[in-house]
Amino acid sequence: MSSTSPLTSELGGAGPLETPELSVVLPCLDEAATIGVCIEQVRKTLLANNISGEIIVADNGSSDNSREIAEALGATVVAVESRGYGSALMGGIAAARGKYIVMGDADGSYDFSHTPLFVDKLRSGYALVMGNRFQGGIRPGAMPPLHRYLGNPMLTAIGRLFFRANCHDFYCGLRGFTRAAYENMSLRTTGMEFASEMVVKAALFNMPVCEVPTTLSPDGRVGRSHLRTWHDGFRGLRFLLLYSPRWLFLYPGLSLIIVGIATATWLLPGPRRVGHSVLDIHTLLYGVVAILAGSQAVIFAFFTKVFGITEGLLPEDPRLTRAFRVFNLEKGLLAGGALLTAGVCIAVYSFYLWNRAGFGPMNPVVLVRLVAAVIVSVTVGVEIILSSFFLSILGIARK
Repeated sequence: MSSTSPLTSELGGAGPLETPELSVVLPCLDEAATIGVCIEQVRKTLLANNISGEIIVADNGSSDNSREIAEALGATVVAVESRGYGSALMGGIAAARGKYIVMGDADGSYDFSHTPLFVDKLRSGYALVMGNRFQGGIRPGAMPPLHRYLGNPMLTAIGRLFFRANCHDFYCGLRGFTRAAYENMSLRTTGMEFASEMVVKAALFNMPVCEVPTTLSPDGRVGRSHLRTWHDGFRGLRFLLLYSPRWLFLYPGLSLIIVGIATATWLLPGPRRVGHSVLDIHTLLYGVVAILAGSQAVIFAFFTKVFGITEGLLPEDPRLTRAFRVFNLEKGLLAGGALLTAGVCIAVYSFYLWNRAGFGPMNPVVLVRLVAAVIVSVTVGVEIILSSFFLSILGIARK
């Protein structure tokens, strides 16, 4: 539900039936103290730069008179019932008509006179233009030290590492993007993760991204900030991990497998002395645990990747497509069956040794080594067989 206004025609001459070049979307939740200042700044900036535009205020259930102020100033107000930063923005963007969209918080912390910088970059062909507060300047008291020196830099560094994103300020709330890029991103998150998802999706889909410097001032909000430091910070980290199966599952899993195989191979022939210490079957069992945990993680990496692509959360990966052309269900069954058979053969051999001992006590040093080999071969073999079937089911769903 929204209320429209004649403001669009004032901003550059676009009539009610014409498409404005730019839509400025302001998410709003009890911003009566600042919403008017933001709208006026946007209006004056667009008029001064002859940009045809509209102002959308996505009201997320304000209990003050934010909505009335916005309507009185001629903005289009969209009522968004689903709570959350992402929900508010999605509701506002859905109502926007512009070819380009600039979003920014309505708490007075962002300088909307920088809007033409975003529009110029969008006109030149960039799909996403990010503001960079660290380049433009952060006013005293505008950002808590924990956010400025730890949270934002750390999460941004993780995002750049995981996704090779061309962005040095992942959480800047002032940014611009094309409508076509936004529709291709198919964003899903409804909370603060919305900001991260936009940057991640742009990187995953190889969209052209650039940055422009912008400033951050202390907000003029009356009352507590909507941002919860540890809660939202953890959600941001969780999102980055969930969208990167490589870093969440694959790389840790491969590392465990390599360490586990190296340890097991080194200790299978017998105990090893390291300085004054002797490493034997106890260390060997830790290696077995590493192999089993690592294989589980690697399998989950493939599950997550295929599921993400199937559900439209992740883009198609040519490397994965090529891999599945080589490793199909039949080859997976053969590989898993070979490991399973090897494990059964070793188990039969250990039974033979037990028989030779008259089914009595055996040397645990020898027996544990055989049992460890059986556990690894049988468990990993069964995992590969079951995973091959499950990945085939996901493949059918994709087709």
